[in-house]
Amino acid sequence: MGRLQPGDTAPLFRLRDQNGNLVSLEDFRGRKLLVYFYPKADTPGCTTQACTIRDAQPELAGRGVAAVGISPDPPAANRKFADKYHLGFPLLSDPDHQVAAAYGVWGEKKRYGRTTQGIIRSAFLLDEEGRILKARYQIKPTETAALATRT
Repeated sequence: MGRLQPGDTAPLFRLRDQNGNLVSLEDFRGRKLLVYFYPKADTPGCTTQACTIRDAQPELAGRGVAAVGISPDPPAANRKFADKYHLGFPLLSDPDHQVAAAYGVWGEKKRYGRTTQGIIRSAFLLDEEGRILKARYQIKPTETAALATRT
């Protein structure tokens, strides 16, 4: 799938969160949603990204924005990560990368001269109807929350 653009309808998802509950895009209908993709729970960049979103929760809530993180990690790993850093928002498990592929964030990555397949750290701000307001591919961990808090 190609890259999503503002105005596109966000691909639907229905994934297990860190507590084993099914969470879908439809659960957030009527609210703005920050959907971000991260490569692996409890790694330095992903921790920075998640904690930045955690710390921005009051501002996000004031703007009517909920947040969810999505990674290939199993729910147990996401739970340990969420508990360790007191994240307070859903971390969803996408082990077969179908949702990541639908959002255009599963692909080739080059690291230390090696090419691998994986999550391309990205974030999307969706409107109340599930349309893309903002899309950022290869976003820096510290810039993810700002996607939803800056106009």
